[in-house]
Formats: sequence, C-alpha cells, structure tokens
Amino acid sequence: MEEKLNQMIDSEAVKLTQELIRIPSHKFTENREYAVSEFIFNYCKNKGLEVEYQEVEGVRRNVIARLKGNGTGKNLIFNGHIDTVPPYEMDFDPFSAEIVGGYVQGRGSNDMKGAVACMITSMLNIKNKGKVLGGDIILTAAVGEEEKSDGTEHIVKSGIKADGAIVGEPSNYGYALGHRGLEWLEIRIEGKLAHGGIPELGINAISKAVKLINRIEVELMPKLKLRQNEWMGPSVMNFGLIKGGTQPSSVADSCIIQIDRRYLPEENVESVIKEYQDIIDKLSLEDNEFKAEIIRMESNLMEEFDHAPLIAQPDSDIARTVYGVLKEFNDKEPNIEKRRGWTDAGVLSTYGKIPTVVTGPGDLKYSHAKNEKIPVSDLVNYVEIYTRIAEKFCQ
Repeated sequence: MEEKLNQMIDSEAVKLTQELIRIPSHKFTENREYAVSEFIFNYCKNKGLEVEYQEVEGVRRNVIARLKGNGTGKNLIFNGHIDTVPPYEMDFDPFSAEIVGGYVQGRGSNDMKGAVACMITSMLNIKNKGKVLGGDIILTAAVGEEEKSDGTEHIVKSGIKADGAIVGEPSNYGYALGHRGLEWLEIRIEGKLAHGGIPELGINAISKAVKLINRIEVELMPKLKLRQNEWMGPSVMNFGLIKGGTQPSSVADSCIIQIDRRYLPEENVESVIKEYQDIIDKLSLEDNEFKAEIIRMESNLMEEFDHAPLIAQPDSDIARTVYGVLKEFNDKEPNIEKRRGWTDAGVLSTYGKIPTVVTGPGDLKYSHAKNEKIPVSDLVNYVEIYTRIAEKFCQ
C-alpha cells in the first residue's frame, strides 16, 4: 500500500498540482493570476504543446494550450479555472502543498488546480504515446471564475469552437449534465430617521424589510419548490445578508437584503427580478410608507453575459463518452450530480453553444474549506479518465 502511494506521489500530475498550489492566485494576490498563468504557459510550451496567452484584464491572462489532431475527429475543450478563493484561516499552510495522509493539501488543490494539472498531464500522456487523434484537445486555463468568470467569458467571446467540453470541478467520480443559473440581488428598503425615544416620527426600514421577507416566504418560495428540472433539481433562493440601521437609539432609515437566487433554464434574470418586483409593488400599494428598489449586485455581474445555467444535453456525444468512461473505470454506474453549484460550464453551454459536462478529481465538500485537500489517487486516476475521454471523443 505504501509503495503504491509513493509511486502515485511521484506522478507528474501530483507534482504539477503541488507547483500550482504554491503560486497564490486569489483576489488579494498582487496581479492575481498573473504568476500562475505564466507558470502554466511555460510548462506547456516546454513540454511541446502549442500555447498562447489571451489577455483578459491588464496583466491577467488566460492560457490556451492545444494538442492538434489530424482534422478528422471532434474537438474537445478541457476547461479549468486557475484562480482560487482567498486562504482565510486554513488549518495548515495554504501554499505549502504538503502531502499528508494520501492528500495534497492547500488552497486550490481541490478547486481546481488539481483538475488543471490532470488535464495538462492527460494531453501530454497522449502526446508522449505518439498518438495523433482525429480532433484537437484544447486546454482553456481561465482566470476569474471565483469572481465574475471574466476568463471563460473572454474565451467564448474569442469565438472558440469545439464539439464538446469538460469542466473539471470536483465530482467524486461522478458527473453533472446540468446546473442552475446564478443571480445575486440586493433589495434596498428606504425608511425615515428618527430618535428612538419618539419612533412614531420615523419609518423603520428594518420593520419594512421583515414585512417583505415574510411576503417572499409566503408567496414566492412555495412556487420555487414546484419548479423542478430533471438534471438540476428545483429553483431555490436564499436570504444571505440583512443589514440596517446605525444604532439602537435611532429608527433605521435604511435596510438592505441580499439574495442568492438559483434559476432553471426556463427562467431568466428578467423573470427572476420581476417576481420580487411584483411583491414590492403589491406592498407599496398596501402601505404608502413602503419603499424599496432592487439592484443587481455588482460583485456578481459579468462583463456582458449572465451566470446562466448549464443546459443538460444527455444525448450529446460528450455526455455519452463521459458516462461510458466513468462507468468502465469504476466498474459501476457513475453518480449524476443534480444540485451542484454554478460553474463556467454555464458560459460554455449557454453562450458558447458547446455541449458541456462537469467532472473532475476531488470532492466538492473540500472546496473553499479550511482543510482544502485532494486525494493523490484522484489526481492519478483522473489523468487516466481524461485520457480515455479524449481518445474516445476525439477519434
């Protein structure tokens, strides 16, 4: 057992994962993803892949690497993001990339530098076999997924074409064919300031916010539960933040509510906003002191696109290929994830019109966690899984 683990630790994908973890690329890093993009570019170039930068914002750049085919088969995109969430207060050094108990530890190990390492290694695996596939394999190492997904938005706007795509988010040897869209809304409730000793002279925005929350819970949330999608589950929403007032002795003249809304393909940003606006309009008619407006939160806005759903295409060639490879590799039916979080697959699917499947090494429970880590065995196995997917699909 120990000898087998040592062999895995010496594998190229594990070592590459460690190198990527050691290069911080979160939003508080100077130049953010610049250093890790440069490392990936040079690594791919030195290994003989065709590689180029794609400028996104200032020095922030995507890396596009290709293993060319002979033009007779289907083209495949391997998509992975190279930014991470900040380390916050992790249980260990977030950038040491130590191997402990069969796991590579560190920020980005699971989400998702490990998958990027597996994708690159699988391309080199095919290249080193001397194989020329029918179609191209295109690695898109994208910036910004943890923020505004500007990296993959730029990739799609560049006009990239492919017959299928894999997004390597952690999937625990399962896969996802679809996921919901994502919208963040802020509702700003206006009140009137007054001294706490004479509250009748003011309008309490916090009290008005409570009235709005209650109405949303009674009128809207039950409707969302009835909206179901075979590959995504139901429409859902969450009250994520409420903040109002300045001190106990003053009537709150303002209050904000921030909402996370996950929507299905038959919905869109406009219809989502309208449902909240309709409730606000009703309350305004019932109560002439009720004033509120809805704002799309800047921190979630993309340049041009929306955080759209991954539209499930279960009969697509890439879906069938991923299913077949995972079933064969694990000798059992692979689990289909139907309630996973948002990924760049939504951009590739909705705006790029590229059939896309999500599957990658690691377990979602370790993403963004204080103990983020990824099994060494997953990194080794997913090199083989990605290799088989590419060989079958691109022929």
